[in-house]
Amino acid sequence: MPEFPNADDRNALAADCRRCPELCDAREAISWGNGPLDADLVVVGEAPAAGDPGADQWQGGNLTGMAYTSRRSGRKIRDLLADAGFGRDDCYFTNAVKCHPPENRDPTAAELDSCRAYLLAEIETVDPLAVVTTGKHATRSVLSHEGIELDGFLDGVLDPKRCPSLGTTVVPLLHPSYQEVWISRLGYDRDEYVAEIEATVTGL
Repeated sequence: MPEFPNADDRNALAADCRRCPELCDAREAISWGNGPLDADLVVVGEAPAAGDPGADQWQGGNLTGMAYTSRRSGRKIRDLLADAGFGRDDCYFTNAVKCHPPENRDPTAAELDSCRAYLLAEIETVDPLAVVTTGKHATRSVLSHEGIELDGFLDGVLDPKRCPSLGTTVVPLLHPSYQEVWISRLGYDRDEYVAEIEATVTGL
């Protein structure tokens, strides 16, 4: 099991944010990025889910105030990257949208746009070797800054996209919630998928 992040690693970029009224009404906490500010990877999720108050520590970003801290997706993506050789000291975890969308709906284009300035500030600060985006919404949000469009998300998984204005490369991955469903459809088992992540990122 991965180690739960230290609250001191929470990178709060604002004391509060009121840009998206529906998200303000639905959230318990803003789910800020966490991890070392000199990490090799910035790992971008979609948005925090509602969270699980009954969990021990891994309650989720909506309750902990830290991205990718749910006992399902949070632990799963941290485990996956650690198995690929990128542990706690190598990864900064954040979301394309920092607040929980009501009823766990997808974030809207306007919400992604409103939150993108925070995400870009994080990427600029960390200056990573790669931005690892998990799922289509996170991937499209980052790539839209470069004017890059994806016709089909699955076709872009593990296909690096150079982003000159960010000074880094985007490596799309499956969202951890759907990982088991789609890995085999991409022609991998988990070990092969892990090996391909390692080879893709280290080859940049």
